[in-house]
Amino acid sequence: MPLIEIVQLDPGLPLPTYAKPGDGAVDLLARQDGVLGSGGGRMLFGTGLSIALPTGWAGLVLSRSGLAARHGVIVANAPGLIDEGYRGEVMVPLVNTDPSLEFTVKRGDRIAQMLVVPVDRIVWNVVSELSASERGTGGFGHTGR
Repeated sequence: MPLIEIVQLDPGLPLPTYAKPGDGAVDLLARQDGVLGSGGGRMLFGTGLSIALPTGWAGLVLSRSGLAARHGVIVANAPGLIDEGYRGEVMVPLVNTDPSLEFTVKRGDRIAQMLVVPVDRIVWNVVSELSASERGTGGFGHTGR
């Protein structure tokens, strides 16, 4: 279990927590109010937190399934990536995909989730040809519906 340093830029908001035992990600809260207009309204929300991820770890900022299913509100760049070297405020760009209803975010609302994961470093091995696979070069939609 990684130990993660955290600075509460906004002491009026609680630290991120797991909603239930066994959950994989912690909830991130909105630092400010905002209104996401219908049909693609976007806003960048602060979380009031800065973190220092350990070497070899990254944070993934994910949409909350309830907001997505009930209101069409998702993280615009999901999954957002927090690199181990980033020390600024954790920010969440939300977008409202509902075509007709605006969505209001209040300070303290749960707006996203953060999953902290280990990250392997890769090394490229340049070859003249790739090994064969069952899928081969089949791309988007090649397996049907």
